[in-house]
Amino acid sequence: MSQYQDDIQAIAALKDKEGSAWNAINPESAARMRAQNRFKTGLDIAKYTAKIMRDDMAAYDADSSKYTQSLGCWHGFIGQQKMISIKKHFNSTDRRYLYLSGWMIAALRSEFGPLPDQSMHEKTAVADLIRELYTFLRQADARELGGLFRQLDTAAEGAAKQAIQDQIDNHITHVVPIIADIDAGFGNAEATYLMAKQMIEAGACCIQIENQVSDEKQCGHQDGKVTVPHEDFLAKIRAVRYAFLELGVDDGLIVARTDSLGAGLTKQIAVTREPGDLGDQYNSFLDVEEVSTESMANGDVVIKRDGKLLRPKRLASNLFQFRADTGAERCVLDCITSLQNGADLLWIETEKPHIAQIGGMVSEIRKVIPNAKLVYNNSPSFNWTLNFRQQIFDQMKSEGKDVSAYERTQLMSVEYDDSELALAADEKIRTFQADSAREAGIFHHLITLPTYHTAALSTDNLAKEYFGDQGMLGYVAGVQRKEIRQGIACVKHQNMSGSDIGDDHKDYFSGDAALKASGAHNTMNQF
Repeated sequence: MSQYQDDIQAIAALKDKEGSAWNAINPESAARMRAQNRFKTGLDIAKYTAKIMRDDMAAYDADSSKYTQSLGCWHGFIGQQKMISIKKHFNSTDRRYLYLSGWMIAALRSEFGPLPDQSMHEKTAVADLIRELYTFLRQADARELGGLFRQLDTAAEGAAKQAIQDQIDNHITHVVPIIADIDAGFGNAEATYLMAKQMIEAGACCIQIENQVSDEKQCGHQDGKVTVPHEDFLAKIRAVRYAFLELGVDDGLIVARTDSLGAGLTKQIAVTREPGDLGDQYNSFLDVEEVSTESMANGDVVIKRDGKLLRPKRLASNLFQFRADTGAERCVLDCITSLQNGADLLWIETEKPHIAQIGGMVSEIRKVIPNAKLVYNNSPSFNWTLNFRQQIFDQMKSEGKDVSAYERTQLMSVEYDDSELALAADEKIRTFQADSAREAGIFHHLITLPTYHTAALSTDNLAKEYFGDQGMLGYVAGVQRKEIRQGIACVKHQNMSGSDIGDDHKDYFSGDAALKASGAHNTMNQF
């Protein structure tokens, strides 16, 4: 017997026990409401989705073609529509998640207005967005099940009715894992722990944290990034793990992000107690010069290594710099150390999408941690077209092919769009995720800011047409007609906002006295 039928029987028994005071209660209606509210709390969601991610990680370890994907969200409606679209097109949500981007919270969700990605937005905005995303995903479940219940009520007995009942009993939820960005922790380890708790209670099963200095944090694709010594970062990883354990999400996941590839600065010289320890390894990358006690100036900071006094080069900003070209080596150390101290997945922030570059670092990591896996930012900060055309140009040139028809610095030009080089580059872009999952250990591919860009693009197109000579046709032809023909659920925007769910409830609560919105004069009937 299905959970739905079990609930009908259980509520019917409870109704009998309560006697005449409950005569107006319909057990099937109450069971429907239970089915439409499968997840009662954020912790229910976190526990459910953590298992999904763990299972997906195991499946990827067995077969790298089973990588996972997500798109970034800045509003619950955006996340809801993604999952509705995924279910419509693929009839499954398998291996498809949502990503919560700190960049988009800063740019779009702060009471201060648009902010740069520097952890200046309100801490609570992160948990608020997680909660909002899951509110909208749960509403998508309720809406879809409500439609099935209405079909069930009008279906003829027999196979047709049973088919609908089977869809209810085997309903695929829109609730999926969210990988949530906690930036650099928004303060010390205690602040990280408290914020992680909020995020987990809101439903997060996976928290991504980066190794930048919290109060110097920069966007991963901008300059001026400053990293912290490993022990500082590991304390925050442990803080997140303790938050998961305290709340009973024992298999919660932590993504340890390293920004070392593009970060040439540190605010602190690491504490070291003996040669070769983690602090000593961090300090070994500093750009130093040998000094003597006589040549030291007032206020100099020096470290002693192998019997020598070494002065790290300190900038006017009071920051210390690392030696040039040590970024990849530092990334490898960051990743190994994080996995050895409680992280589950890695994120290496790069300056371009290049499989050989990513794969080279992963190869070094896997010499120590054989099953190391990455979450990778397929970032809109990369010029994908130019990057891949240049990669193909370099490949063709190395193979001795004639590239005289192309100007490498101008390969973004539309004049190359139909060229052999451009078509080869597009094919590499198309297969990038599958190729890098196979060759560079990338378990999860995400785009951080896709809906930021799609909203801007679609709004630009609508404004150009509507406020131009197309007038209302700009909206009708460019939006509504496409919604109808593509089967976009939002064309019935009253239904999407929950009007039909409300009508169902009015029936439950008031019976024949219910004043419902879905009558003959509802213009949504035109669709």
